[in-house]
Amino acid sequence: MADDQILGEVSLPGMLQDMVLESSDVNEFLDGLAKLAADAMSSEDKEMFCGVTLLRPRSKGSVASSSEQARLMDEVQYQFDDGPCIRAAREGQVYVVADFRSESRFGDYTGAIINHGVRSALGVPIPLDGLAAAGLDLYSTRPNAFDEAVIAAAVDLAREASKSLRMAVRVAHLADTGEQLRAAMNSRTTIDVAAGIIMGQNRCSHDTAMTILKAASSGRNVKLADIAAAVVTSIGQQLPETHFDA
Repeated sequence: MADDQILGEVSLPGMLQDMVLESSDVNEFLDGLAKLAADAMSSEDKEMFCGVTLLRPRSKGSVASSSEQARLMDEVQYQFDDGPCIRAAREGQVYVVADFRSESRFGDYTGAIINHGVRSALGVPIPLDGLAAAGLDLYSTRPNAFDEAVIAAAVDLAREASKSLRMAVRVAHLADTGEQLRAAMNSRTTIDVAAGIIMGQNRCSHDTAMTILKAASSGRNVKLADIAAAVVTSIGQQLPETHFDA
């Protein structure tokens, strides 16, 4: 079976790009990708279950699944922190399991996934550019479900998906950075207001007011922004908020 027969006569790059534009966040895009992969790889006599793992720096892995059964299969990997998809994502190489009953690479994970009725699996890395690591995981209840044509089609799908996923991860990274910036600016504004209150109450300079705030923060082991917020609310004022023009 040729790759184009597996994937169907569709504009895959266009479809994936539309998914990015229509998704509200990375997880929604990953859910769509998992369902797309499961549909593309399944046939009338062979159902595939699909999961997608995204490992981002300083954040927990995002897991998307094509179905509830696929989600349960992926949870087994996370329980053991091992499996073809996790290894594919971390190591950047394809993992093929012809039959878990004769598999010896994954330790206790193997017995656990067999108990879920899984006999074969395919883990394919989704190439990214350093912002994250990702893997596409396909499961089957049949042994030897992944022939060369299916493996090649999954690799092609992962390669195409990587372009759109990079875009989605960058958007998420920018959104995270924007939220962090807003939080930092709001904290800065609150600290400045608190310093002004202390200056008015004690008739002191801004430097002296900041020294007082920092001493209270250090002495109470409380964040400076929280100390400042307490000063502002203590005189009945609402916490200030920094506004950003669109």
